Parts: sequence; structure tokens; C-alpha cells
Amino acid sequence: MSTLENDPQTPSTDLAVTESVRELFLDDLGELPRGKRAEALARRFLLSYAGHTRAAYGRDLADWFSWCAALEIDPLAANRAMVDGYARHLETRRSPATIARRLSAIAGFYRYGVAEGALTTSPAEHIKRPKTSNDSQTLGMDRGEARAFLAAAREHSSRAAALVTLLLHDGLRISEALGADVTDLSHSRGHRILTITRKGGARRDVVLNPATSQALDSYLDARVDGPVFVTSTGNRWHRSEAFRLIRRLGAAAGVEHGDKLSPHSLRHTFVTLAREAGVPLEDVQDAAGHADPRTTRRYDRGRHNLDRHPAYALGAFLAD
Repeated sequence: MSTLENDPQTPSTDLAVTESVRELFLDDLGELPRGKRAEALARRFLLSYAGHTRAAYGRDLADWFSWCAALEIDPLAANRAMVDGYARHLETRRSPATIARRLSAIAGFYRYGVAEGALTTSPAEHIKRPKTSNDSQTLGMDRGEARAFLAAAREHSSRAAALVTLLLHDGLRISEALGADVTDLSHSRGHRILTITRKGGARRDVVLNPATSQALDSYLDARVDGPVFVTSTGNRWHRSEAFRLIRRLGAAAGVEHGDKLSPHSLRHTFVTLAREAGVPLEDVQDAAGHADPRTTRRYDRGRHNLDRHPAYALGAFLAD
């Protein structure tokens, strides 16, 4: 089922109706060979999603289909016991958050199958998913570590300094930063801004503070077009290369668990330190592009800091 791990693309309107396109869009599933129906249904289901979510769900379904194949069971003939058995199988190999997401993908796939009339019931309808922590498991940095990390980035290169400053000061996803072009930089009402593409394709403006503007200008060196972050050959910088850079910088900065940091760690650090700096939750939520404030709170690793307990502020307010 490796084809599910690829990001399926919608064909252009002038594309010939090939056999694969017909299976994806046109054919009645019942008319396809039995062995092709589950994958065809899965590919149709994945079209409901975009970007990294679609890729992750594709990997999740590919793994589930491999489990079914090992048991010589058609995924469309699976029962609840099989899904429960798969969940138990994952418990020794994956984190609760990964298992919950994988079961969510499976449940969504079968719901889609029922809605499309390919199935009468879903074997995953009442599956119990593992409880996950209210705190994100992604590692972040405290204020001192963030400063050391910035210093290590400046020491490394102007490109590293620009990327790290942008991620830490604006909390961008790595895809948002690496997907930006130089022409996305502009000014609005006295602010230097970068227009980025959020999850789901929405375009949003983020403010660049003076430190970020300076780091970007130093790196771009008057370049006026192309991707903001490029390789030595001028191609767009790939996220895997940025991932390796973050870990090297973490080690160089002496950050605890620096070898386990990721670009997403800088996004978590942004949320935590912004809240420690007194930025209201709703403003941090908007800056991070979170649809739900509960997501922002999960990222805020300082929310259990006793120094922030409202008892202190309320005591001072009542005594004043």
C-alpha cells in the first residue's frame, strides 16, 4: 500500500482519463477488482485532506493495510476485533499520541466508506483511543536556552540566524518559513511583514520585529526574488536539512536534549516564552495560527509555573 504514503494530486482538467484516474474518481467501487477497492476508497478519502495531514493519514492507512495484509484480511472485511488487535500491536511501538492519530485516520476512513455506501458499518466506530497528555510532548527551550540557541545560529551562518530568529520570534511552522518567497516581504501600516501560507492554504501576514528584519536582510543581502531560504545552488531549502541544522545548533548551544530538538521545538518555545513575557493567550493563539486556544495552551510549557499563579496577582489587586 505504498501508494497511500504519497500525496495524491488532483489531475488538471486537460489530463487524459487514464485507468488510475478512472479508479480514483469515476468508477463505482463495486466494479473494481476486490483487491483494488480498499486502496481506491482510501485514495478518495485522502482527497479530503491537504499537505502534511494528508501525508500523515496516508502513512497511517498504509500501515493499517499492511497489518491487514499480514493477516490475509481485506481491509473492507475487517471487524472491530482486528482494529483492537492493531491498537494493542501499536502500544509497544508507538506513543499514545501517534496511536490516537492513527486510529483517528482509520476511523475517518471507515466513516467515509459508510457515507459512500462502500460499507454498511464501520469496524472502528466505537474503538477506544488512548488518552493523551494535555501537554505537548515536543521538547522546547527556556529563556536562557533560547538565547544560547540564537547565539549559536548567528555563529553558524547568516541563513541559520535568519531562520532561527524567524521561528523563535514569530512561531512559524517550518513549512511556512521555508515556503515563503522574497516577494512575500513587504510593509504595512509601518510594520515590516512576511506573508505566509498557513495550513489549509490561507494567506496571513506576520509581523517581523527589528531583530528578525535585520537577520533576514543580512542573509538576503539585497536579493529580490526566489525563495527566502535557499541552498547553495539556489533551490528552496528542504525541511530535512533545516531539521538537521536545528539539532546541530542545539548541541552547539548546550541545550538540554539538544539532539532531540526539531523545528517544531522552536514553535513551542515561542508560545511558552510569549506567555511568560505577558502576551495574552488570544494574541499568542492568533500569532501561532491555532484554531483552538486549547492547542495553544498545550504548547505553553510554562502554564504550570507557580510564579504565574493568579493568587499572587489577585492578592496584590485586593491589597491595593
